[in-house]
Amino acid sequence: MFFSFADSNVSTSWFVHDLPNLITPNSLMLGQDAGGQAGIAQAGSLIPIVAGVVGLVFGAGAILLVNFLRSRDLKAQAQTIIDQAKSDAANIVRTSQLEVKESALQQKQQFENEANKLREQVRKKEATLDRRDETIQQAADDLRKQEKMVEANQRRLAEKINEATKKSERLELVLQTQTSELQKLSGMSKEAASEKLMKVLERELEGEIGTQLLKHERRLNEMAEQKSQEIILTAMQRYASAHTAENTTSTVDIPSDEMKGRIIGREGRNIRAFEKATGVDVIIDDTPGVVIISGFDPVRREVARRSLDKLIADGRIHPSRIEELVAETNKEIEKFIRRKGQEAAEEVNIGGLHDKVIYMLGRLHFRTSFSQNVLLHSIEVAFLSGLMAEMIGMNPEIARRAGLLHDIGKAADHELEGGHPKIGADLLKRHGEKEIVVHAALGHHDQLTTEYPYTLLVATADACSASRPGARRESLERYIKRMEELETIARGFGGVEQAFAIQAGRELRVIVSAKETDDSKAAKICHDIARAFEQQLTYPGEIKITVVRESRFSEVAR
Repeated sequence: MFFSFADSNVSTSWFVHDLPNLITPNSLMLGQDAGGQAGIAQAGSLIPIVAGVVGLVFGAGAILLVNFLRSRDLKAQAQTIIDQAKSDAANIVRTSQLEVKESALQQKQQFENEANKLREQVRKKEATLDRRDETIQQAADDLRKQEKMVEANQRRLAEKINEATKKSERLELVLQTQTSELQKLSGMSKEAASEKLMKVLERELEGEIGTQLLKHERRLNEMAEQKSQEIILTAMQRYASAHTAENTTSTVDIPSDEMKGRIIGREGRNIRAFEKATGVDVIIDDTPGVVIISGFDPVRREVARRSLDKLIADGRIHPSRIEELVAETNKEIEKFIRRKGQEAAEEVNIGGLHDKVIYMLGRLHFRTSFSQNVLLHSIEVAFLSGLMAEMIGMNPEIARRAGLLHDIGKAADHELEGGHPKIGADLLKRHGEKEIVVHAALGHHDQLTTEYPYTLLVATADACSASRPGARRESLERYIKRMEELETIARGFGGVEQAFAIQAGRELRVIVSAKETDDSKAAKICHDIARAFEQQLTYPGEIKITVVRESRFSEVAR
């Protein structure tokens, strides 16, 4: 027999087997009679019922007990949670109240600060307004005074005008009277006398008219020369670029002298492969830490320098790697040249140039003339030409274009025959440039014609850029010679004891003898030295001469 009791939380089961299998005759100790057998049969039928009832009672009691214990634990937990929630809520409320109070205090303090600032601003504005009121009042008083003075002056002026009018009328009357008397005495009319007088004046002034014409012509020439100088100086001042002198790098630093052997390679195969790939000469001598690259083509020299830098950094130096890096560097240099040409055109604000012209323009970055970078020189000439063209009413864009491209032939003058003006003109003509621009490139060094005024502008800007101080460096020998010339000329004057050229020849300090010269003679020596420099020397800018005359007296006390 199977009994089951269950609720929502507990399930209990009992199984009672047939009691006859558990009860044996020996355990019951019953008789063998018929009545005894009947009692055994009844007892066997009541035992399962009793067992079920007992199990039911125990199961129900266990369920009630479990539910009671669980409900008590749940109530205790619920009460704990409620107490904790109340405590947390109280803490939150207190924290919120404190935060609100603190925020209110901060806002109050902020409002007070802002109010103080506003009050201070209001006070300042009130003070400013008071000062303005005083100024306005003072100005009004001055204006009233001036109005009174103007009225008085107007009255006096009116009186003088009336007086002058009366005098003019009297003078006119006198003139008419004298004219009538003169006509009667001379027997000539006014028109005849005027005509005769003009003829006499013309005969007398014929020579003076020619003199005046020559005088005015010289004056106009001087004014034109002065105006042209002002235009050129103004253009140079408005465009003041950095000095364009640059040194072309022909040396490569190496980390150690061991690298020289790796660059040379076994039996010189690495250096031969490098020179063949780059077209330059590599000079490796006893100079520590340096490898020299020699070549006439500046582009090849730059390719060789960059390639050698990459090989030294990479460490893998062999013929195949050399050829690979040189080819890669050639591509980089090509891109660099095009970028330089495009940047120059954009800087000067010139568009529509042919790709070949842009490339040749970029090659000028590696070209120097008397230590002056040709690309920077071309940009400077473009700006100067444009500024001067704008000042005299010509087209500044055409002038800038002609100035930028005037020396483009120098990018290929080592590859083609002829001078750079002709090479540049042919290049520009082949690639669609206008005749004005082509002639500027062709004629900026030759005899110029006035039919191409932009060529004159470019030639002038070219001379300004090339001859301005600092544009082109002098050689050491020429620099020393010029300094010696300055000192030698100064020492040739009487009374000069010493002469020192300083500031790169822009200033000369002269020390004269205090015994042989006085102040007036020292001033004359200074003047004579300046005139001698102007007559005997050619120099850019100015030379300042300072003459020092000093007397020193010393005595020893014993």
